[in-house]
Amino acid sequence: MSQHITRFAAGTVAVLGLLTACSSKTGGTAEPPASASSSSSSATNSGAPKVPSPLPTQKLIADPCTALGDSDAASLGLKTPGKPNGQSLAGCNWHSTRFPGNGITISPLTPNKNGLGDLYSNKATYKYFEPTTIAGYPGVFGSPLADDRSNGVCSLTVGVTDQLSVSVVTVVTAGKNHSDPCGALNKVSTAMVNHLKSAQ
Repeated sequence: MSQHITRFAAGTVAVLGLLTACSSKTGGTAEPPASASSSSSSATNSGAPKVPSPLPTQKLIADPCTALGDSDAASLGLKTPGKPNGQSLAGCNWHSTRFPGNGITISPLTPNKNGLGDLYSNKATYKYFEPTTIAGYPGVFGSPLADDRSNGVCSLTVGVTDQLSVSVVTVVTAGKNHSDPCGALNKVSTAMVNHLKSAQ
């Protein structure tokens, strides 16, 4: 495994740790998963946009490598199948067929029970925070760690239900997308949302 991928894996774990840690600071005791009504209220109070139509997430949570179909991944220049990341917060890694140092990690942020609402509640701690829309679904380009976009690293979180968001992180060490990693990430995330839509 290249040094680039090793550093990317470590960085992704750190980003995901911060993304999921933020919501735990709001209460002193563990709480059961929020209901749809309470989560929607939290999303509204935080300023996060509501998800227009919840996407099916059961398979995604059980196996994050189902986030992309093999044909979708191949069309994006990614090796198939994706490989589980082996971390406590389950995710899936895909690597470029052309540039070994380029990779994508997709992870459902299951500890956060308010979806994008948890990110919006903590946006002041982010190094960059840019709302966007992915195939009709709300998302945020941003990271609580660092703004490394000029170094080929981009992080995006997409709301797939009002209770669940999905982290998509890319590192582009070589190739034309190095100067625009978020553009490449947009394509991957669009493919992910469309793949989840097809399961409805």
